[in-house]
Amino acid sequence: MKTKRVLLLSLAALLLITGLMISCKKKAAELGTEENPIVWAFVPSGEMERVAAGAQSVADMLHDKTGLFFSTNVATEYAGVIEAMASDPPEAHMASLATFAYILAADRGIAEAALVSVRYGTPTYNGQLIAGVDSGISKVADLKGRTFARVDPLSASGWIIPMLTMRAAGVNPDTDLKELVDAGSHDAVVAAVYNGDVDAGACYVDARTRIEKDYPDVMEKVVVFEVTIDIPNDGVQFITGMDPELRDKIVKALLDIAATDEGVAALKTAYQWTALEEHDDTFYDIFRQVLQASGLSIEELNK
Repeated sequence: MKTKRVLLLSLAALLLITGLMISCKKKAAELGTEENPIVWAFVPSGEMERVAAGAQSVADMLHDKTGLFFSTNVATEYAGVIEAMASDPPEAHMASLATFAYILAADRGIAEAALVSVRYGTPTYNGQLIAGVDSGISKVADLKGRTFARVDPLSASGWIIPMLTMRAAGVNPDTDLKELVDAGSHDAVVAAVYNGDVDAGACYVDARTRIEKDYPDVMEKVVVFEVTIDIPNDGVQFITGMDPELRDKIVKALLDIAATDEGVAALKTAYQWTALEEHDDTFYDIFRQVLQASGLSIEELNK
C-alpha cells in the first residue's frame, strides 16, 4: 500500500512538472512582439554609427507599417552575423549579409535570400583596388611586397573578388603581400590608404566618397588602379524556417518603405541603398560560378 502511494505521488509530481513546462511554453512570447522582437543583424559596411542610425530608422518604419517589434544591431564582423543566424534558438532572424557571406550562410542551410538592394539603378556592383597616389602602384602585379587593407575576410568586394583578381595576375596574397590588414569597413580601408597606413586596399566602387567630407582631397590622394567584375548587391535575408506569413509581411513592408522618400533616405544612410528588388537564391548562381572557376574551395576562400 505504501509503495502504491509513493508511485501515485511520483506520478502526480511528474504530471505537475509536465504541466508547468507546457504552461511555460504556452506563455513564450510570439516572435515580433515587444517581449520577443525580430532581430535584424547588419554587417559593418561603413561607419558603425551611421549604419546603426539608418538601420534603426528603417526598423522604426517597419514597426509603424506592420505593428511588429524589431531589434537591430551592427556586428563587428561578417562571421558573427552568420553564427547569430545559425544559433539555436536564433540570435538573429533576418540579416543584411554581403554577397559571399550570404553564400556561406545559404550553403550551410541557415539563410534564404528575399530582397536584393539597388544602387545607382542596378542590383549589382563592382569592387575596386585602390592605392596611394605616390605609392608607385598602377597595376595588380605591383602589389607584391606591399601592405594591403581588406574590409573583412568574407567581404566580396573588400576581399574575395580582389583576392581572386590578384591570383589571376600572378600575385599570391598568402605569400606575396608584405602585410594584410583587416580594416573592418569600406570607409576604414579608404582611410587607411589615405593616411598611408597601408600601400593599397580593396573596397566597393566608390567608397572614397564616404569619407570625402572629412578628407576633401581623397579622390586625388587615393587612386583606383583596378575595377572588378560585377558582384550581386547585398540585401535582406531570413533564417530558414522563418514563418512564411511573417516573412512575406516584412518583405512587403520593406518594399513599400523603399518606395518612399523617407524610406530611401534611411536606406541610403545605412548602406547607400536606393531601392529593393525581390530575388531568391538563384540570383547568386552566377557569382557562385565565378567562385567555382577559381579552383579554390569555399573553405580556402573563407580564410
